[in-house]
Parts: sequence; structure tokens; C-alpha cells
Amino acid sequence: MSNPVLEAVEARADEIRALGPANEALGRLDDQAAKILRDVGAIRMLQPKTYGGLELHPREFAETVMRIASLDGATGWVAGVVGVHPWEMAMADPRVQEEVWGEDPDTWIASPYAPMGLLKPVDGGYVFNGRWQFSSGTDHCRWIFLGGFLTDENGDRLSPPRSVHVILPRADYEIVEDSWDVVGLRGTGSKDVVVKDAFVPAHRVIEYAKVVDGSLATESGLANPAYRLPFSAAFPLGITSAVIGMCEGTLAHHLAYQSTRVQITGQAVRDDPYVLYAVSDAAAEIAASRAALLDNITQMYDMVAAGEEITFERRAVGRRTQAAAAWRAVRAVDEIVARSGGNAMRMDNPIQRFWRDVHTGLTHAIHVPGSVFHASALTQIGIEPPQGPMRSMI
Repeated sequence: MSNPVLEAVEARADEIRALGPANEALGRLDDQAAKILRDVGAIRMLQPKTYGGLELHPREFAETVMRIASLDGATGWVAGVVGVHPWEMAMADPRVQEEVWGEDPDTWIASPYAPMGLLKPVDGGYVFNGRWQFSSGTDHCRWIFLGGFLTDENGDRLSPPRSVHVILPRADYEIVEDSWDVVGLRGTGSKDVVVKDAFVPAHRVIEYAKVVDGSLATESGLANPAYRLPFSAAFPLGITSAVIGMCEGTLAHHLAYQSTRVQITGQAVRDDPYVLYAVSDAAAEIAASRAALLDNITQMYDMVAAGEEITFERRAVGRRTQAAAAWRAVRAVDEIVARSGGNAMRMDNPIQRFWRDVHTGLTHAIHVPGSVFHASALTQIGIEPPQGPMRSMI
């Protein structure tokens, strides 16, 4: 199956790779890096065809994000995170789709989805307030998805809580400059955003529960199985693909660096069986992580396409597979970086940047394994996990 975006990425690979230091220095994607993502169609991979999208298979999306991230971590991260948002926008009210893409199908949408805002009902819609961290690629986006909770007319959260995704234009939120000073993935520009008393019409609000259980895609009449995937499978895909791609990039730089390196003992690395064993072991672990992630999303896609239900147990196992893949790949990176020598830590050596980037990517909430592993184990021994935090990321 031909993947036109991946082919276009390969043609621009040297440019993407060369812009890595500039992205990091700016603390956001360089304008040229963002332009390349637009040119190759990276953010339109999961966008509906009715608005200029490609509707690629989610496996193709993941493979493309991995390749971009192997060239530069920040660019791959933005491609993975911002690239997922058209998937959800495809399910949104047609009125907001037209508002976002009607004049420019290349309009990017930021996030985050963390429910850090409060949405109070008023005549004709809602009033929205909140502050969010980690809005990746936000400088290059003109709309945003923000998570929040519905309140009553007094502004008190409903009980039980009702989580929503709110869609806002750039004029309705503030990007907080100098709020992204971090050790890794600096080039993603994942800054804070603030919303103060923004009026939100009802058609720009999505019930999170309907995204999670797939009913929103059904209500929207979307035929493509990709849009009926669980949110807990689609959203993490871009992030974990980026992390695994960065691990592949670290390995590539390590191999190139080690090919001529002579250790302080005077022994060339190519003659050191212990280092070579570690390199091969790490390469196998990274390859296994890649295969596990791609196989997982392919199986889920095939199940949805066949009309099968994606049960909570299957979602939990899928999240376990996804989180474990990221951890396995990053552990492998640590093994090879520890054998790269002190010169790998020099700021002009890309190995250290990739190493910082993969560890920063691993800290994302979707890679925290505790509750996911716990829930998946319970379901597999026939015990339904309790309501609450243990289910929230599944």
C-alpha cells in the first residue's frame, strides 16, 4: 500500500533532520519545519476527505510519525499530537468543521485534552474558563481542543462529573510565552494556554464519553473504521509512535557514531563484543516495540471494520501494549547511550538531544503504566476494575 505522506517525508528527510537544532533553540517548531509538515500533508493523514484529508489507515499514520520523529523528535511529536486532532474533528458538528476547515483545510488544531477548565451554561451556549499546560505545536495552530467539566448555573461541577472537549478559535485563548522551559522536546513549543470568560456555542462542545465509547462516530455517520476506534487507542498512537521513532533515531545516530569510534582503552568499538551485543539487543527491543504498537492498532482497526465491539478488556490490553512499547524502547535507548562515550553528551552531538527527547516523551500521562497495567490484569482474570482513576486513561 502506497503512503504518499511517508514518501514525501523521505524526500524532505535531510531538511527535517537539519532543522532539529533550530527547533530546540526557538523553543517551538521553526516556521520552515512547520511548513514542511504542511507541504507533505502530515497533519491531514487522519483528516476527512470532505475537507482535503487523506483518511489514511492509522497504521500508516503511525509509521509516518515514527519516521519523522527519527529525523527530529520535536517535529515528529508535533506531527503525532496535532495530527490526531483531525480524527476527532471529523466527528464534531458540521458547523464547527466548516468554521475550522472551510477556508483552509491546512488549519491546525492544538490541544490539550486534560479537563482543566469549567464550562458553565448560559443563554445560547456556555462560558468557559481555565488554564492548561502542554499545548504542543500551539504557535502554529489556529484552533484548539480543550478539556473541561460541565458545571451548573452557579459554576459548581456536576456530580457525577461530565467531561467535555471544547473547541475554540485562536482569538478566544491566550498562549503563555516562556511557559515551556524544559530539558527535552523543547522544539515542540508545548506552552500553557489560558481561557478567560470565553463564550462557546453549544455546537463546539463534545461529550467526552461519546468519544470514548465510539458513539459519536456512529452518530456522525462516519463509515471509515478509523473514526470508530476507541479514543484510548487513537489519541496515544501519535504520541507513542513519536517516542518509538525518536528511539529509532537515537539508534541510527549511535550506529553512525560508533562505526569509527575508538574507546579510551584503544579498542575500536567494532572489535568490542560486549558493546556490539548491547547494540544488537537494543536494536531488537526497539524493533519489537515498533512491531507491537503497529500490530495493536492494526488488530483494533480490523475488529472495528468487522463490526466487532472493542470491549473494556481489549481497550485495557491495548493501552498496556502501547505503554509497554514506549518503556521498552526507551530502556533500550539507555543501554546504547550509556555505551556511546562522553562525547555523545556534547551539545553538538544529536545523540544527547534524542536521549533527552525520548525521556521527556515517556513522561506523558499516557505512558504512566501503573493504573493501566493494574486494570488490564484485573480484566484478564475476570474482575471488573472499579470506577474512577483506574479507568480514566482506558
